[in-house]
Amino acid sequence: MTRKIAVLAGDGIGPEVTQEAVKVLEATGKEFQISHGLIGGAAYDATGHPLPPETLALCKESDAVLLGAVGGPKYDKIQPPELRPEVGALLALRRELNLYANVRPVKTLRPLLSASPLKNNRGDVDLVVVRELTGGIYFAPHIRSEDGNTATDTCIYHRFEVERIAHHAFTIARQRRHEIVSVDKANVLETSRLWREVVSEVAAQYPDVKVTHLLVDNAAMQLIREPAQFDVMLTENMFGDILSDEASMITGSLGLLPSASLSDSKGKHPFGLYEPVHGSAPDIAGQGRANPIAAILSVALLIRYSFDDHHTATRIEDAVEHALEAGLRTPDIFEKGTRMVSTTEMGDAICFKLESAV
Repeated sequence: MTRKIAVLAGDGIGPEVTQEAVKVLEATGKEFQISHGLIGGAAYDATGHPLPPETLALCKESDAVLLGAVGGPKYDKIQPPELRPEVGALLALRRELNLYANVRPVKTLRPLLSASPLKNNRGDVDLVVVRELTGGIYFAPHIRSEDGNTATDTCIYHRFEVERIAHHAFTIARQRRHEIVSVDKANVLETSRLWREVVSEVAAQYPDVKVTHLLVDNAAMQLIREPAQFDVMLTENMFGDILSDEASMITGSLGLLPSASLSDSKGKHPFGLYEPVHGSAPDIAGQGRANPIAAILSVALLIRYSFDDHHTATRIEDAVEHALEAGLRTPDIFEKGTRMVSTTEMGDAICFKLESAV
């Protein structure tokens, strides 16, 4: 059976890194039906909307979605705000596809341990951030007063939203070290008190998993002080947005890390949207300076989660490590004694390693 993948390159460096990710898909030797669609600023420029109906239909008809990046300063002042790429495309896509579980593996690649801003091996990290993605403050009403002097953002969580993301996190924890840190702000926020209450109830169904509750400010501090203490971090939407970027930088660059946004199963395996954690970086677009590794590792997640092909996913991950072990570096991770390569050259090297390891 041919697997259908919707590829949405988007804006800025999105098309560059996505091109390399598609090359890697093709280099696996597996059969995929790849279709391309417009999203973000590119879609707004072409159609007047950041998520055209035909793009949404393409995603719904596919088995998985590979996304590049959306947005940029050019689109920051579009009115109404619902037409800006981050809101009208990214948030809308999460809502329309019910992508409620964001899974971000944060793992130091061994050849890049020295690239971490944390020294003395404190940057050696292997954790997963499980972030609730379709609730909370990003998806509730946002109001500005008529005089423009008062703004209100509402944070809403329902019990079922916390339950389903908690079950997802516990399932992942059982595949790892059987430890979860649940992050909230229960000393101040009512939504966090509900969060902690429900997570504790779900935890009773997983007696083999150790659960710790941590306030978000302490969690941010502990990530810097001793990141290796974390295995699975379970968070609500906004806290997860911030903490996962913090955790990502511990590895040395946002250009290294993938993410999976998962819905319920579409058939046997979960439907998902896969994307690098970095943004569109329009300041380096078109210069061949973008790091394609996060997009390429997103392909590995896509194959692992949505197609249940762990062997091919591991082949991709190994090919990335081999290219780095050979001393190849894009500008964001370049250091003395290594060889700087372009976006395309890094993609070519990973494809070569992948094809030679069949």
